[in-house]
Parts: sequence; C-alpha cells; structure tokens
Amino acid sequence: MKLARAALAPRYLPYLACVVASIAFLAASAAHPGFLVAFAIAAALAALGTYDLLQTRHSVLRNYPISAHLRFMLEGIRPEIRQYFLESDKDGTPFARDKRSIVYQRAKRQLDKVAFGTQLDVNEVGFEWLNHSMVAREPAKEPFRIQVGGPDCTQPYAASVFNVSAMSFGALSANAIRALNKGAALGGFAHDTGEGGFSPYHREHGGDIIWEIGSGYFGCRAPDGGFSEERFLETVASPQIRMIEIKLSQGAKPGHGGVLPAAKVSAEIAATRGVPMGQDCVSPPYHRAFSTPLEMMAFIARLRRLSGGRPVGFKLCVGHGWEFLAICKAMLETGIAPDFIVVDGAEGGTGAAPLEFLDHVGMPLREGLLFVHNALVGVGLRDRIRIGAAGKIVTAFDIARAMALGADWCNAARGFMFAIGCIQSQSCHTDRCPVGVATQDPLRQRALVVPDKAQRVAQFHRSTLAALAEVVAAAGLEHPSQLRPHHFSQRIAANKVKSFDRLYRFSRPGEILRGTDDPRFAGPWKAARADSFHPAE
Repeated sequence: MKLARAALAPRYLPYLACVVASIAFLAASAAHPGFLVAFAIAAALAALGTYDLLQTRHSVLRNYPISAHLRFMLEGIRPEIRQYFLESDKDGTPFARDKRSIVYQRAKRQLDKVAFGTQLDVNEVGFEWLNHSMVAREPAKEPFRIQVGGPDCTQPYAASVFNVSAMSFGALSANAIRALNKGAALGGFAHDTGEGGFSPYHREHGGDIIWEIGSGYFGCRAPDGGFSEERFLETVASPQIRMIEIKLSQGAKPGHGGVLPAAKVSAEIAATRGVPMGQDCVSPPYHRAFSTPLEMMAFIARLRRLSGGRPVGFKLCVGHGWEFLAICKAMLETGIAPDFIVVDGAEGGTGAAPLEFLDHVGMPLREGLLFVHNALVGVGLRDRIRIGAAGKIVTAFDIARAMALGADWCNAARGFMFAIGCIQSQSCHTDRCPVGVATQDPLRQRALVVPDKAQRVAQFHRSTLAALAEVVAAAGLEHPSQLRPHHFSQRIAANKVKSFDRLYRFSRPGEILRGTDDPRFAGPWKAARADSFHPAE
C-alpha cells in the first residue's frame, strides 16, 4: 500500500500523463485519424518513461522518468555554459561541480582527460601545485597500502591509502550502504560505518569495515545509553571489522549531538543501533565511557583487548589545542596510545547540520592535520601512531597533498557518494533524495541499483589510485608515504611563492618535551592536563 501511494508521487506525473494521453489519443483516433500523430508522440514518451523505470544505469531517471532527461541535456551543453557559472557563482559551487564531474567520469570509466590546459588561475593567491622531478619514474602497478597497528596491536591491518569515510545507515539508504560495501570488497579497501552502527547491509558483501563508535554507542549500547561490553563482543566477533574508531567529533558538526526522532526509528534502525522503537534515539555531544584523557586511554586499551588486538583509534575535528595535547600527555603517562587518529576537517561532512556548525565551528582539515602531526612528532609518538585525513578529499592531488602534510591515508565521503549517483541536490535531511542515496523511502532507494553502483565505487577507487600513482611517479617517488612538504608549493602573493616546508613550521622530534617556542604548542602544552580536558588554571 505504501509503495502504491508513493508511485502516485508528483515526480511520476509526467510519465503517468504520457501513458494516459497515449491511451486517450489512441481512442480518439478512431473518430479522427489526425489524433494518430499525437498518439505516436505520447506513446513514444510513455515508452521512454517505461525504459527509464526499468534501466539500471541512472538512478535519477528511475525516480524521475522522462523529466530527468532535462538534466542530461544540460550536462551535454555544460562546456558552453561552464564559463557562465564560473563567472556568476562565488560560493565555491563550480569547484565542487568540477570535482563531481571527475568522479562521474572515473566511476563510469569515461575519459577523464581535459583539453586546453588548466581552467584555474595560476596567478591567483592560494594556487597550489606539485613540484615534479626531472627523474620521474614509471607509475607503481600495485595499489598503495599502509600498515595500521602499533606495538600493542596483534591484528594489524594493511589499509588502502584511500577509503570510504564515515556515513551511517539511517543517513544513507540500505542500497547506498550495500553499494559502498560491495565496491569496497571488489576494490580491496575499507568502509567506515559511521556512528549509526554495523548494519545488516554492511555485512551482505563482506567488505572490510572500520567500525565507528560514537557517543550513542550504537552496536554496543547498554539499555541506559552507555557502553555495553557484552554487546561490543557480539558485534566485534565479525571478521569483517578490521579497525575500531571512537568518534570524539566530526567535521560537519563538531561538539554537537544528535536526535533521531521516534517517528524515524524504524524496526531495522532500532535493531542496528540497539535502541527501542517508539523513542527518540539520542547521540549526546559527549562520551559516557570516559570523561578525562586518562580514562580515554584506558577505554582504548579496553577495546583493543576486547577486540582481540585489532587496531583501535579515534576520530576528531580539532578544537582547543590544549585538549589534544592533554590526550598526548595521557599517552605519555599511561604508556597507552591509539593505533591511529583520523583528523576530520570542519569543511567536511556529507549530510545535514546546523548552518553555524557547517560554516564556523571546528578547525579546517589542513590546520587540524598539521597540528596533530606536529604535536605527535613533538612528543615523540608519531612513529607509533598512524594518521588518517578526511575533509573534501576527492582527487589524487587532494590525497597527495594531505599525505605530504602528515597523513598516512585519506578517507572520502562525498567522492564515493558521487560514485553511487549523488547529484548534490542538498535534500539529505528531507528524506526525498532524488537518486536514492540519502533516504529511507523504499521506492526512492529502489532507483539505486546495487550491482551497477558497486562497480562504479570500485572503479572510482581504482582510477583515483592510478592517478595517484602517476602523481607520485611524476615526483620521482615510489609510494605516496615518501611525499614531503617540499614537494608542494603555494602562491602567497602575486609575485611570491613558497614551498610547504617554508610556508608551514614543522616540529622536530621531541621538541615539545624539551620546551618549544612554537606558539601553537608552548602555551597549550603548559595548560594541558592528563587528568582533565579542561586547561590548567
């Protein structure tokens, strides 16, 4: 019944109108042959709409038969109208649109080369580039991987340098989760669950999983909303789970909790998250399992033990410097360290969040990554801990630049969303996603055909790593882990350029412990306390 009502939604009206019109014109032609022309037109459009509903390549056509062809017509003339958008849009939209085109081309195995040189203004302040080598190499043939797991980890994970960032079931549809995970299985990379739990749809295709545990403890939640060791053991028993990530904060809305209203808590979401139906599902803005850096280290050690020695780390969008340095002091005091840290930039985030949080809360990725990397170097822990980076990372250049600034691997959300058909309609919070990616509407998500989109996910990953191999080889290197700040430059004025090693200050090993004059760390280090996230008086 629900599907029948949904089929009468306004988006199907052009198709239904053509079907009805073709029948009416056919009947009218018996009285007057002139109606046969109108019948032929209406019947052709009805046939086109039927084909749209049945084809599996384009989600938007399955949800918007006939009418969505207007979008593809506009895409076809995009080169002619691109300059108009570049001149009229000042909010970064053309940049995002261009990256989306790159993802579509790579995911669909289309030619991703561009004619007539760069469209960017190389003389604009902020323009960046890779310094290539006169002794370039042949690109590597094998996909790049990095070993994650410190000395206390007995089941280290050889991760791809490019993985699916955290996006929860509930925010994404079941079919979107299926396509992402099947693509990860095909391509040999990892899929982060997001804080919404390890759902049945993450399990279907066996792709490697990074299980994210947020403040709601979904998948390991006690009846009172706290952490349940028993539930944790039940979930982590799956061999699919390769790493465990504690979410302290996320780039889209750092420091902000969340509420899924009771009306939206379906039976499958309730089962996945371990919450009762008919009640609001609350993710508080803080963790109940720990309240100090020292307690946090103990919790990390506990999860590592309970998981059988799998890598355990945490994700954060950096805020106050002394809070992260307090965690560093707790690591030094306890001898316990996470196996990895994922730095999420404030510019990231694929779903909906309050405007103020999207635009003005949290540290952007570059600054956060530099802070975390230099802090770990400065306290002598960098060799023990891997760093992941997330925040509007889509292309091979984005990955290479982040790795030169201190990342060991990168995660992407929007790039993989584009690969499964996202068209950035910005309706994620309305449950009316036109391509079935960010919706729980069964008819809308039917438009997303899992086998087709899974292949696109794997192909986007494969093509991006192939492009990364070419970029790394152009720099004369074998692996992106060899990239350093001096490999990249930025224009800082009309007549002035600096390489990243001159543009940014990088800590020397142990510098913070010996006493640093770096203003980023000198004051915050004195204020940091291992027994509290609050600064010393």
